[in-house]
Amino acid sequence: MKIQFFGATKTVTGSCSLLKAGGKNFLIDCGIFQENDKEYLNYEPFPFNPRKIDLVILTHAHLDHSALIPKLVKEGFNSKILTTPATKDLLEIMLFDALKVHKNENYKQILYEEKHIQKAIKQIETLPYGKRYSFNGIDIKFFDAGHILGSASVEIEAYGKKIVFSGDIGRKDYPILRDPQTPPEADYLVIESTYGNRLHKGLNESINELIDAIKNTFKRGGNVIIPAFAVGRTQDLLYVLNRSVKRGLIEPLNVFLDSPLAEEATRIYLSHLEVFDDEALRELRNMKKTALKLHFVESVNESKKLNGIKSNAVIIAGSGMCQGGRVVYHLYHNIHREECSIIFAGFQAKGTLGRKIVDGEKEVPILGKIIPVRAKIYTIGGFSAHADQQELLQWIGAIKTKPEIFLLHGEPEITKLFKKAIEEKFGYTCHIPDRLETYELS
Repeated sequence: MKIQFFGATKTVTGSCSLLKAGGKNFLIDCGIFQENDKEYLNYEPFPFNPRKIDLVILTHAHLDHSALIPKLVKEGFNSKILTTPATKDLLEIMLFDALKVHKNENYKQILYEEKHIQKAIKQIETLPYGKRYSFNGIDIKFFDAGHILGSASVEIEAYGKKIVFSGDIGRKDYPILRDPQTPPEADYLVIESTYGNRLHKGLNESINELIDAIKNTFKRGGNVIIPAFAVGRTQDLLYVLNRSVKRGLIEPLNVFLDSPLAEEATRIYLSHLEVFDDEALRELRNMKKTALKLHFVESVNESKKLNGIKSNAVIIAGSGMCQGGRVVYHLYHNIHREECSIIFAGFQAKGTLGRKIVDGEKEVPILGKIIPVRAKIYTIGGFSAHADQQELLQWIGAIKTKPEIFLLHGEPEITKLFKKAIEEKFGYTCHIPDRLETYELS
C-alpha cells in the first residue's frame, strides 16, 4: 500500500489524499484550498489522473473537503463517491451555492459548471455509520466524527492492515450532534491538527461570553455581526441562542439569518434526527416554536435592507472566513462603527479577511475600499466544531493499537507542536507530510 498527500499538508484546507491498495486508487476527500497563497492550486490540473481513481471517499460536506469533486468529474472521474446519507444531502446544496457565489463575484475562472455537480451527485452511494462496504476485497467503514451533520472518520481495511482517516473531529458534549466516535484499531492514522496547539474554552463559558457580547453591544447602540459557516456553526449558534432565550439568560433577540444556504442546511439538519444527541432531541420535542425573533433573509434586496438597521440586531451571514458572501456587505456597513461588534466563532485561515480582522489589523480591504476597524472584535473559540489538543489526544488514546501517524490540516507551527505532544504522550511515530509526498505502508 502507498499513500500520497495532495492537500491540507502544512496548511488547513484543501483536503485530498490518495491511497493505493490492491491495485485500486482510493481518493479520500477532494477539497478546495481557501488560504489566499494556496488558492491558485485550485485551478491547476490534478497531480494525478482523475480517470484512474476507482473510488472517492468523502468524510463530510465542508468545501475544503468536497468542493473540487465536480472538477474531478469534469476531468474524467466516472466512478462512485462513497459518503454518509446526510453528507450527500448537504453536499448538493453546498456545491450549487459555491458555484453561484463564484459566478456572482465574477471570479476570473470558474472551476466547473452545474452539469458537473449534477453528475457528481448521481455518482454518490451512501453508507450509514457502522456498516461495512466491500470494494474488491477492501473493507470501508464510517464512524461518526461529530463535526457537522453526516461527518465521518473512515476506516479502510486491506491485507490485514487498517488505515484510519479522521476527517475533521468534533467535540464532546457539543450542541445537537452525538459525541465523536474513535475507530477501535488502526495501524496507520491520518489525523487533522487544526487546533493541535491549544485548548478551547468550555462551552458554558463561551455561551456566557456570547451573551455578554450581545448585551454590551446593544447597550452601546450597535449591531452584532457573526460571520458563520452555513453548515454546522450556524445551526449550533441558533440552537444556543434559542435555548438561552428560553432559559431567561437574555431577552428575545432579533436574529437575521442572511444565508439562503444556511436556511436550506437547517432544514436538512431537521431531516436527519437520527444523528442528534439526546439533549437536542428533548429540546425539539419541547419546542412549540422558536423563542428567537428569527428572520430568514431570502433575497439580495432583503439583505440590503439590513444596512438600514443601526442597532439591536444580530446578523448571522456567510461566509465564515469573510472571503465572500453576504457577510462582506454587513462588515462594510458596520465594522467602522465603534458601537458595533464582530463575533468570530470559527477558524480563520491565514490570508483571509476574517484572519486579518482577528489578528487586529486596524484597516482592512472590503469591497475595493480600505475600511477602518473600529468595532469590538470577539473571538470565541469555545464554539469551534473542531476538537482541541486535549480532545484530539483523547481521541487518539481511545485507539487500542499503536498507529503510525500522519498529521494534516494544521498550520506548520501548530502541527509541529501537536506532533511533539503526541510523541511525548504516546511515543508513536509521527509524520508531517509535504504536498505530493508519498509513503510506503508496509
